[in-house]
Amino acid sequence: MKGHTMKTGIREPVFRYAVLILWAVFALFPLIWMVIISFKSDAEVFTTTFWFNPTLENYEIVLLRSDYFKYFLDNLIISGGAVLVSVLVGVPAAYALARFQFRGKEDLAFTILSFKFAPEMLVVLPLLIIYNRIGLYDTYVGLIWVYQLITMPLLIWVLRGYFEDIPVEVEQAAMLDGYKWYHIFLKILLPLIRPGLVAAALLSFIFAWNTFTFPLLLSGIKIIPVTVEALRYIGTDTVRYGQMAVAATVTALPEVILALLIQKHLVRGLSFGAVKG
Repeated sequence: MKGHTMKTGIREPVFRYAVLILWAVFALFPLIWMVIISFKSDAEVFTTTFWFNPTLENYEIVLLRSDYFKYFLDNLIISGGAVLVSVLVGVPAAYALARFQFRGKEDLAFTILSFKFAPEMLVVLPLLIIYNRIGLYDTYVGLIWVYQLITMPLLIWVLRGYFEDIPVEVEQAAMLDGYKWYHIFLKILLPLIRPGLVAAALLSFIFAWNTFTFPLLLSGIKIIPVTVEALRYIGTDTVRYGQMAVAATVTALPEVILALLIQKHLVRGLSFGAVKG
């Protein structure tokens, strides 16, 4: 009886891990197939077999014979700059929405959130005309500015919930101890919301990094993010799937690496405050 119980106890975790592995393979298969295509030649790209003659020609064409790294740097500057601006402006805004009571607060919060769900094509054409007139077309500042429609609403709404979860008595106790308001904000509140700030900043970076419509219409020949540059592999008569797979694979690396480096904060940030007593 004891041996049977032990075998059953061993089988359950093995079965559980086997199911998780199968699900992980299923979920990641599109990414795995994209990496496989990047090593295929044009003659073999349409075959569905896993056995083929791997080649680095696609990587050589994309990474060595083009200005891919320049476009990669453009995307990094725009996305990183957009998240930085959103953090500097969004954190105080989230605190104000969480702590202060004023007329129209919820209407303002809903308006900020609505920017995230508004169709990009709804605002990009008027912005194109405005940018051309004020000289922001095809500039880093112009793209970082318009990216706030993507990054800032998400960051404000996530961090607002974190500030609301922190008892106001914490700030009152710090004030009684003689702390100034900016000391309380920087040394007490910011460390408490750090998991949420990391999670929201990473998600904002991912959304900004993958944005296509805004840079497609608001950038020209000086600044070209990699999401727009990938279009060059779509010709009039054919599509260079292998080269496009290389561009997509390399473009996805920063998001994957960043998520792995801060996964502890990411998991805690997405789950903290989800269950309230």
